[in-house]
Amino acid sequence: MSSRRLRVLIQHLPPESATMTALRNGLTAEEYEQQARTGKPEEGRWSMSEQLLAGISDGIRELQYVLVVANSDGKGRKPRRPEPIRRPGVAPRVQREPMSEGAAERLFQLINGGAA
Repeated sequence: MSSRRLRVLIQHLPPESATMTALRNGLTAEEYEQQARTGKPEEGRWSMSEQLLAGISDGIRELQYVLVVANSDGKGRKPRRPEPIRRPGVAPRVQREPMSEGAAERLFQLINGGAA
């Protein structure tokens, strides 16, 4: 078997195969970022059905979160917003620090015409 034939066979394995999962999980953060910038979703390693199922799952988890928050009494700990299912070629979201009081005050001043 030639190396070209082996490469073609590997490239056409199903996305859920152990080989494709290992290749996908072996990507570095830089490689994920590169795929996010230059990737072509129509050529992704997930099929359209898998993308749709991930979207539906994310939607259901978001609705559950909204339902819990809307029906809570406001006392106690607020649940964390669910993270979306990671897609091939998309880096995970980075959690941002909340805005400081000083930054919030400055933003309020700028919004209300305080930049002059």
